[in-house]
Amino acid sequence: MRLGTMTMWHLFGALAIPLMLPGSVGAQVGPPLARVSMDDAVRLALQRNQTLTAQRMAIQASKADEITASLKPNPGLSIGADGLTPFTPSQLTPSFLKNAVSYSAGVSYLFERGNKRARRIDVAEATTAATTQTVFDAERQIRFDTEQAFINVLLAKSVLDLAQQNLKSFSDVVDINQQRVASGDLAEGDFYKISLQKLQFEEDVSAGEVGLVQAKATLRQVMGYETVTDDFDVIGDLAYVKRDTDLDDLKQQALASRADLLAADSYVRVAQAQLVLEHANAARDVAGNAGLTQAGGDSTLGIGVGIDLPIHDRNQGNIAHAEVAARQATETALATRFGVITDVVNAYAAFQSNNTIVNLFQSGYLDQSRESLDISTYVFQRGAGSLLDLLDAQRTDRETQLAYRQALAAYLTSIQQINFAVGRQVLP
Repeated sequence: MRLGTMTMWHLFGALAIPLMLPGSVGAQVGPPLARVSMDDAVRLALQRNQTLTAQRMAIQASKADEITASLKPNPGLSIGADGLTPFTPSQLTPSFLKNAVSYSAGVSYLFERGNKRARRIDVAEATTAATTQTVFDAERQIRFDTEQAFINVLLAKSVLDLAQQNLKSFSDVVDINQQRVASGDLAEGDFYKISLQKLQFEEDVSAGEVGLVQAKATLRQVMGYETVTDDFDVIGDLAYVKRDTDLDDLKQQALASRADLLAADSYVRVAQAQLVLEHANAARDVAGNAGLTQAGGDSTLGIGVGIDLPIHDRNQGNIAHAEVAARQATETALATRFGVITDVVNAYAAFQSNNTIVNLFQSGYLDQSRESLDISTYVFQRGAGSLLDLLDAQRTDRETQLAYRQALAAYLTSIQQINFAVGRQVLP
């Protein structure tokens, strides 16, 4: 049996992980974690996802089908007696049973022609390979969903931290300008406008707290509710680390390792094996039998064979159906191949774009935004700047800092999107 480019991790995921699931033999569930890294989150999700558990069981069921496919026909045994007189039991004397009743015993066996058993095994093994790759593709999706949820938690934490910093900074501005009102350096009406602006930052903090709770809840649901504590935290930060990759290399790796493509190719082999089996099923099996008959003191041996005459049914319909199924599987595999290439191109384009955006922010826009706010605050507090300039600088810096964090999250997500599109961890 060939399973494509099956890795040791895939084998572990398909065979070992189910043993650690709730309700399975040997299940090992540790205490809830208070802090989780992205690797922890992925590991827990792959262990605890119940849909994956059910799909992994499909591999075991397919292996059971391999056993069925390899079985040979059972021989038959028949024993009989002819000449009994049940309605006149007085005649059933020992002499009558010995001399007047004939006894027979026979064995029979179905000899399969066309190498059907080997062809059935080919179909079953190809089906197991396809089922295994389908499970690997489900794991690929769960991995990406978990990584995306984890990054969303990092983003929510960063946004909340930014909101808290902005609130504290603006609260300091409000306190300073309250002193200016008391000393007569600032009009009370202008102070009210500044004070009211503080409400925006308080709303940002409230929204950030809700966003973090929701992001954690989503991640917890993916990992498994009981795997972490109620107040769990994640390990990591939104941080930019330069990554380099090549589009052509990504395409080649995706074509070699994407589980859905390998599954589609496996289903082509299933369909081809099924077509060969249907041609083999057209061969007529031979039923052989041998029997021993004893009547009185004479014993006779009889042998015989039986075979269907393929006059009408030559398995034409099943052969035609298998031919169509083989063509369908081939077209599906081609469509999947083109889809894989498209996914890689789109993921690479998003990665390049997000990388450029992050670099733009880091090239000076972040510093300019913060310096503009510092200058506007400094000038206004000394009575040389306008309130409008100060509030505009506050808004611009707030939006710029928030957009930068969102760009970082998009960049990190695009890295995982490339891994998802390729079907393996090509970018750490």
